[in-house]
Amino acid sequence: MPQFSVVKSSIGRSDAKLLAVGATSSGGKRAVAVPGAGSDIIGEAYGLDLVSELATLGFRGGVGETARLPLRDGPAGSLLVVGLGEHPTLRSLRTAGAAIADATTATGTVATTLAATEGLEPEAAARALVEGIGLGSYRFTTYKTDDDGHALESVTLHAIGNATQAKLKPGVKLGAALVDGVVLVRDLVNAAPADKRPPALADRVRTTMRGTGVKVKVLDESVLEKGGYGGLLGVGAGSTAPPRLVELTYAPEGAKKHVALVGKGITFDSGGLSLKTAEGMQTMKLDMAGAATALAAIRVAAQLGVKVRITALLALAENMPSGIATRPGDVLTIRGGRTVEVLNTDAEGRLVLADALVHASEKKPDLIVDLATLTGAVVTSLGPKIGAVISNEDGIADQLLAAADRAGERLWRLPLAHDVYGEELKGDIADIKNAGWSGAGTIRAALFLHEFVGDGIPWAHLDIAGTAWTDSDDGEFRKGATGTPLRTVVEWLRAV
Repeated sequence: MPQFSVVKSSIGRSDAKLLAVGATSSGGKRAVAVPGAGSDIIGEAYGLDLVSELATLGFRGGVGETARLPLRDGPAGSLLVVGLGEHPTLRSLRTAGAAIADATTATGTVATTLAATEGLEPEAAARALVEGIGLGSYRFTTYKTDDDGHALESVTLHAIGNATQAKLKPGVKLGAALVDGVVLVRDLVNAAPADKRPPALADRVRTTMRGTGVKVKVLDESVLEKGGYGGLLGVGAGSTAPPRLVELTYAPEGAKKHVALVGKGITFDSGGLSLKTAEGMQTMKLDMAGAATALAAIRVAAQLGVKVRITALLALAENMPSGIATRPGDVLTIRGGRTVEVLNTDAEGRLVLADALVHASEKKPDLIVDLATLTGAVVTSLGPKIGAVISNEDGIADQLLAAADRAGERLWRLPLAHDVYGEELKGDIADIKNAGWSGAGTIRAALFLHEFVGDGIPWAHLDIAGTAWTDSDDGEFRKGATGTPLRTVVEWLRAV
């Protein structure tokens, strides 16, 4: 990832290889580009009539549109003009940042004044720009024999006008921390499933958290058996790599609230004996995105010094078929004693989360948020770009929705609807069943989880089955793991 810095010197004297400025679109159907902050300085320094040049190119300043102009008689080789649309927003600035990243595959250094875009608060603009460039630069090359990584090494934000150094630096710091967090999620989710089986992933968590001040405790299969964690043990029964429950604790001085984050960590989901199709398994290394998000969130929170006590629980298991795998019709006993009739072994995420939610409730937090790639139904309902939030308390749902809006991610609230579907959860031979109903799959799965949240504890569930992965490059997202909703969770923790 590139390094980001803020300076107050003139961009016209920058020694970066590429200069980048924004441009808005004006004129409706006959739109023309209006160059933004810093363009006059560059024009004067390089003898460039930018308005005329852009008009000749037919550049209109649409969001993410780019025009590259050669520069002569100066250190910079070229100028990149990036479109922000008619009315610039933080979202369009992130898109512009990603466009810069796409244009700098072979460029080492960039200088820009885009954080000074008129109409945007400078600190928020700096954060959005850093996120766009940093995440747009992401390449997962762990298994590549040829180095096709991104060449961009450093980005300098030039303070200009109201966008002073004092205003830009906090936004750059926050944006860079969020980029690091999202990259951690992406790297973990994109990793081959053979390289992140539960014991190995638990070990990697320890390594990842060294030096952060976050305590790590790993419950192995013997501890899980003694503690009655039947969901984790039942899901992991078919694998030669036993399950793990990883507990992370961040306890800063002065914290007035205690939040528990619970992440689904199915490191590979074959469906178990309710076997998925070959096509259905192709991306099932992503089924631990919730756990990766919880891990990255507590790490970023510690890095930023967020004044909230956080317990993160990563429920790690590999769902495989074998002669000793859990069968449809088996009954599992969850931590705390409740029994679950397993009708579909491919509805496994809710089983490992049940144990983790009981464990989280025993910590007596002020509230619990779980994160899970839980249901295909959420993709049917909301598509691949909007996640679902379901909660037993309006206030938490509203906070998460507001945090998502500030973070540039998308959530939509669905009802808990216990009065409508709650009775249908009852099992025929056990307390509750994990499947066997038709329709409203996202809501019913959330109702199942709610059964294992301690009485009186505010709780919210984020179903990220659609948003955790993308099949194509799109703005700051690269094909593969997206890292969503890490930015939303951190934004929420900063405000809770």
